[in-house]
Amino acid sequence: MADAHAKEHDYHLVDPSPWPFVGSIGAFIMMVGGVVYMKPDPVLGMSGPWVFYIGLAMVLYTMVGWWRDVTKEAEHQGHHTPVVQLHHRYGMVLFIASEVMFFVAWFWAYFDASLFTGEVAQYARVEATGGVWPPVGIETFDPFHLPLMNTLVLLTSGTTVTWAHHALQNGDREGLKWGLICTVVLGVLFSALQAYEYSHAAFGFSGNIYGATFYMATGFHGFHVIIGTIFLAVCLFRAYAGHFTAKHHFGFEAAAWYWHFVDVVWLFLFAAIYVWGAGTPAAH
Repeated sequence: MADAHAKEHDYHLVDPSPWPFVGSIGAFIMMVGGVVYMKPDPVLGMSGPWVFYIGLAMVLYTMVGWWRDVTKEAEHQGHHTPVVQLHHRYGMVLFIASEVMFFVAWFWAYFDASLFTGEVAQYARVEATGGVWPPVGIETFDPFHLPLMNTLVLLTSGTTVTWAHHALQNGDREGLKWGLICTVVLGVLFSALQAYEYSHAAFGFSGNIYGATFYMATGFHGFHVIIGTIFLAVCLFRAYAGHFTAKHHFGFEAAAWYWHFVDVVWLFLFAAIYVWGAGTPAAH
């Protein structure tokens, strides 16, 4: 008698999972914790960041557990058929498209403030900028110092992740590992240089429109670099665990796509904010 539960299609019908429920509870606790941390509630006696950290721990636990299950489905259970992988690609493309629109918002804010410094309809714009860009009193970074160095670091990391990808496609697992090691190290170096740059900035986040638009755009990019570095570090651990083959490696491919997206966004940030929008930077 044929197995009544035999799979006769190319799709993956997922098993019941606790992770959506646990993750949603964690996200709710993290949201409440963030609110009471910024505005303590004396009635409930809630203050400080501890509630936020509890929610964050639950979210991180959900991420680790959920992605572990997805890895098992791909590597050990054979659920990621070519059709499922194609749909994963569609999903990743749409995710990156949503991230593009996220950064469009920050570029829009930056260019609106910098191109229309004397906007009549916004009566406070001249007061905030002095009618020029960069605003009066803002000492910008020299784009051809640390920002250029960070650009070279990130572009180099794009070549090393491509090296890792080609090595995997050609069955060179040592090349895969070393390409990923170099990429992760360069990602950490980029974050360290950006932190150093921020620590030496002559302007803050609040109190001026230049600082607000600068830190929101470059800061969110830096956050994406950290996420991408973690993504690639997980791929490195999986490579050492024997995961990925020349024909089956979408987990790594998705990380590489994300990393290239981060590279391209930085090129636009470097050109628009550091070079075009810097005016005549003072020497540091």
